[in-house]
Amino acid sequence: MNKTPVIKKKLISIGLFLFLILSVSAQEMLVGSYNIRYKNWNDSVQGNMWSKRCQVICNQVNFMAPVIFGTQEVLYSQLLDMHKALDGYDYIGIGRDDGKHGGEHEAIFYKKDKLQLLDHGDFWLNETPDKPALGWDAACIRICTWGKFSVKNAQNDAGDKQSNNHHENARTFYYFNLHMDHVGAVARREAAKLVVKRIKEMTNGLPVILTGDFNVDQNDEIYTIFTLSGLLKDSYDAARIRFAENGTFNAYKTEYFTQSRIDHVFVSPSTQVEAYGVLTDSYWTPNERSDESRKSFDAPQEISFSPYTRRNPSDHYPVFVRLKF
Repeated sequence: MNKTPVIKKKLISIGLFLFLILSVSAQEMLVGSYNIRYKNWNDSVQGNMWSKRCQVICNQVNFMAPVIFGTQEVLYSQLLDMHKALDGYDYIGIGRDDGKHGGEHEAIFYKKDKLQLLDHGDFWLNETPDKPALGWDAACIRICTWGKFSVKNAQNDAGDKQSNNHHENARTFYYFNLHMDHVGAVARREAAKLVVKRIKEMTNGLPVILTGDFNVDQNDEIYTIFTLSGLLKDSYDAARIRFAENGTFNAYKTEYFTQSRIDHVFVSPSTQVEAYGVLTDSYWTPNERSDESRKSFDAPQEISFSPYTRRNPSDHYPVFVRLKF
């Protein structure tokens, strides 16, 4: 009896199985962090109106199409506006002030066709994490939102139960998103310790992504609470490709430059970071001289220019990271 066809069939099956393992376990994912700046009257009278900023922010996100990203400073009305304008996203997150809709949300948006939400919750950055209250010397109530997600794939969608069982851990990860206090140094330090403690207790060795506005830059000792925890690394340092010509806070000023990165994307040590970017995209609004028409000698004369005001859609630049678990 010729056993060659049988051996070939087994080898093909093994090869296909290994291919499925590699394709699932090494899936690439674009993630992000975006402090969108809360909607307020003072910003509006200075020309930074939420209606326009929302359009620009959501267009930018829809173009980048991250699988999942964390937001900060999102009031409930802004949350509804973004949910309506974003393409194919759902969100998790509650208001920090009352655990419902009051105050800012640190909402996590995720692509519904890419990820399955398995579990989620929130805890406050204070001495009583299960209920809203000021923590330590903080100026504001602060919260961390988390979700447990599973990556959907073609095998799963086709009902491949065997693949689902074999690769559950490879496809499952935790995502934490927060906004630490901008005033209280003690609050930031203790919040960092609390978040690391919760990650250690909750995640059971699964991959972790932690995003947010940490209000500490890469030179602050509080930053090292995360990077020296053994649980997390900074995706900026780990990135194979880096596109970050500025820091992450801009105070709405397009001309400002800083080395400081206060918006971070931390990932598990075993996570492969392919690329890291701070995107400094702007938009333009008319001003009192916008009716003027100008030409350039170095361009076709059919082209006309008008002086507009250049603006940033938020007082923070977004961070996007391409990674593999």
